[in-house]
Amino acid sequence: MRIGELARETGVSVRLLRYYEEQGLLGSERTSGGQRVYGPDAPAVVRRIRALLAAGLPTRVIAEVLDCVCGSEAEIEPCLSPLLVARLDAIDEQIHDLQGTRSCAPPRGRGAGGARGRAPPSPPREPRCPAPPAAEYLRPVL
Repeated sequence: MRIGELARETGVSVRLLRYYEEQGLLGSERTSGGQRVYGPDAPAVVRRIRALLAAGLPTRVIAEVLDCVCGSEAEIEPCLSPLLVARLDAIDEQIHDLQGTRSCAPPRGRGAGGARGRAPPSPPREPRCPAPPAAEYLRPVL
């Protein structure tokens, strides 16, 4: 399968497919003319990459765990547990930090378009519904 066909089948741009290849996420062979040719499993690999990116994993982590992904794009082998749990813990920390930042920001509302008529900033507040840690949702699966 050539790169244009893979792009059409997966909905991923040719440029992004080249990037995945540069990052070691996607493999291809070269024809004698230098054109990329992908194997029959390439569409599934691209969908897995997209799913892992959507889950918040950076490409460097995906490169480490992609070989452990099997079945559908959502199934992950248990060998990934420590790596993914560490990543989920980092995401939880980011969520906590963002919630703290948001609680310090003034509330959004109508009339916030200019300095006049704007209410004075509210004191910092705790988030109304703190999100449960993402790792708690995924640990039983891992």
